[in-house]
Amino acid sequence: MHRLRRHRVALALSLVLLPRTALAQMPTNQELLQRIAVLEAQLTELKNLVKAGAGVEESGAVAVPKPDEKEQAFLHDLKYGGSLDTYYGFNFNRPVGRVNLLRAYDVTSNNFSLNQASVVLERAPDVDAGRRFGARVDLQYGQATETLQGNPLNEPRPWVYRNIFQAYGTYVLPLGSGLTIDFGKWASSIGLESNYSKDQANYSRSYWFDYLPFYHMGARASYRFNDAIAVNYWITNGTQQTESFNNYKDQTFGAVINPVKSVTWTSNFHIGQEHPDVQAIQSPVAPTLPTQPGLSVTPVVPAPDGRLHIFDSYATWQATPNTALSIEADYVISRAWNEPGPGRSTTPSHVYGGALYARQQVTSKAAVAARAEFLRDDGGLFSGATQSLKETTLTYEHKVADGFLMRGEWRIDFSNMPFFLTRDTGVFQTSQQTATLGAIWWWGNKRGAW
Repeated sequence: MHRLRRHRVALALSLVLLPRTALAQMPTNQELLQRIAVLEAQLTELKNLVKAGAGVEESGAVAVPKPDEKEQAFLHDLKYGGSLDTYYGFNFNRPVGRVNLLRAYDVTSNNFSLNQASVVLERAPDVDAGRRFGARVDLQYGQATETLQGNPLNEPRPWVYRNIFQAYGTYVLPLGSGLTIDFGKWASSIGLESNYSKDQANYSRSYWFDYLPFYHMGARASYRFNDAIAVNYWITNGTQQTESFNNYKDQTFGAVINPVKSVTWTSNFHIGQEHPDVQAIQSPVAPTLPTQPGLSVTPVVPAPDGRLHIFDSYATWQATPNTALSIEADYVISRAWNEPGPGRSTTPSHVYGGALYARQQVTSKAAVAARAEFLRDDGGLFSGATQSLKETTLTYEHKVADGFLMRGEWRIDFSNMPFFLTRDTGVFQTSQQTATLGAIWWWGNKRGAW
């Protein structure tokens, strides 16, 4: 208590003895309040700058640059995917050269095979976000590439485009609900089945997939009137022609109809001219005009001008969430010449028939699928011989994990004539049976069917 009193007396004496100038320099209460108000305003401004992300973001004691918003949006919209498709197959005919005739992808027997290794990059248009353009590129390597890409019989330089399965740009015109225009090379939608094995019910492909066009190069337009009807139009270099071998431009007219939500019905009519008007110069003598390799040609005189017509229609019914049924019907007619003349036959060749499909999801990981088809090759357009072909396929699928499928398949091909290879040269059978085990991996942020 005495110590406290002594401190109070000392404090009072110091105030009395303090010079008047010092007392005059001490801030008043009003000045202190003004200074506090200024500091509070500065603090509020600093907080607002931090919230707005003014170039830095606090992370402990380190300032981290904020990612560019445009870059973030681009990466968010960019879809990518990779896939690996492999198989082992065995043909019980033990064919010469281990060749499975009339197969699109599972073309070899008694081989561990790399069917397809693919990379997909896509940035689709997003009209709601104000972006009307987009593009897609699919690169492909492996056995299937040799099936899909053209050869010198149907385009001048197939090797230039060997690994480019698809490459096209898209723009959505502001017309009604949006008129979508694509320019480039795209996978054909003539025929029910498509390229990527993970999106198919069966591992092997049908005769119709093997025969109908794999791709087109040109321009296409599509327009959806409503939820039930969409139409499309293509103008292209031809069927399976990245570069054209004549001056005719093929055209395709198509429609997609959804009479009910569970049914999708697609129809296509294609008209083209699949006869070259030039042939490559085989002479080792260099051409007199500068040109790129493979473009040295000589005219075919007279050039065949016969037309190719393809009528294609297929429908899928999602009967239940676990059951899907599909049907396909096709008719193809081709002529070498439009008008008769000396050495000019207008007798047409025909290919016609169809296929039935069924798939049942048994459990979340297991599914079974079946396919049966018929193809009449009248004139040998598909197989090189006039014959009636049939096949039945049964496929079991097991989803090991997200992005990894195993498929086991049994398939029998039939003909009405001895056609399929055997172990003996020159000896043929009317059928071939194969057993195939496929393993398919895929990854990336591109979801759904590719």
